[in-house]
Amino acid sequence: QVQLVESGGELVQPGGSLRLSCRGSGRSFNWFTIGWFRQAPGEERTFVAAHSGSQSLTRYADSVRGRFTISRDNVNNMVYLEMNNLRPEDTGVYFCAAGYGWSTEKHEYSYWGQGTQVTVSS
Repeated sequence: QVQLVESGGELVQPGGSLRLSCRGSGRSFNWFTIGWFRQAPGEERTFVAAHSGSQSLTRYADSVRGRFTISRDNVNNMVYLEMNNLRPEDTGVYFCAAGYGWSTEKHEYSYWGQGTQVTVSS
């Protein structure tokens, strides 16, 4: 029903900032909750942040609250993740995903992008 493509991941030093982008396409994109998840090597995919569709709500994992900001441009079917004060433990492949609810659980999201690599290292 929707397709998602992430971009913006790169190597960044600890304390630095990055802005990830998620471009959506398909019908009713703006109705979906869009979540960001990340996956470190050998680890499970975990929730980072989400932005609702119709109600413009946001939520964050405890590990990123106050450092990351999710935003949405529904006119252009874009979702962004602004990441500040990055730490090595933020390293991983970042995915955007579309779901019908308001969940932090990856299995509740129906559509996924291909991921973009973020590496935080000196």
